[in-house]
Amino acid sequence: MLKESIKTACSTCNLRELCMPVGLDAEELSRLDALVATRRPVKRGATLFHNGEKFTSLYAIRTGFFKTLVTTEDGRDQVTGFQMAGEIIGLDGIVNDQHTCDAVALEDAEVCVMPYDRIEEISREVKALQHHVHKIMSREIVREHGVMLLLGSMRAEERLAAFLLNLVQRLQARGFSKSDLVLRMTREEIGSYLGMKLETVSRTFSRFADDGIVQVQQRNIHILDADALKRMVNLQVCH
Repeated sequence: MLKESIKTACSTCNLRELCMPVGLDAEELSRLDALVATRRPVKRGATLFHNGEKFTSLYAIRTGFFKTLVTTEDGRDQVTGFQMAGEIIGLDGIVNDQHTCDAVALEDAEVCVMPYDRIEEISREVKALQHHVHKIMSREIVREHGVMLLLGSMRAEERLAAFLLNLVQRLQARGFSKSDLVLRMTREEIGSYLGMKLETVSRTFSRFADDGIVQVQQRNIHILDADALKRMVNLQVCH
């Protein structure tokens, strides 16, 4: 049997609370199980969907890491986001029925394919799902606003501090350490996302290490002083 055709059940998935509504009864949960058409493996470097491709499904990431990117007019790849297990990607396609970016796996990954027409159909019966989809879309809008703030007004140190704090916060919600992380993306990809040159990213990491804020060993980052990172970000962002 092809791995892609293996059926998965949302009700027994250990990521359910991250990517699906909570507090559903048994009947609603069984309805949600009908959402997932297939589980699809995506090899590192492979593209899950392309810019301009017809939009048919949302994808819940079961394992692995993705980046979304657009190609600028001068042919450069601009990273627009990083997504991890428990998050939903493909929302960009809802507006015009076609995707507006590429989604590329940064490591071997697996996604649950959720046809959007099925989501709409089940949403009419399970109101909590409709509310949850709206919440996810709202979170995307807030995230994009945050990125615009990053690129528009923050210095290099503040951008990288905000990026690391955001990454750790999301990983912590998945049961990982609040001070140790392995970067799945390259320094160049981080720079593309944060609007920084590769040299500036490397220099800023070195400065954080020299100041005793982080320990850096290739892609392994150990945060020694999270408060220092928060102070940098709080200079710009009011909570």
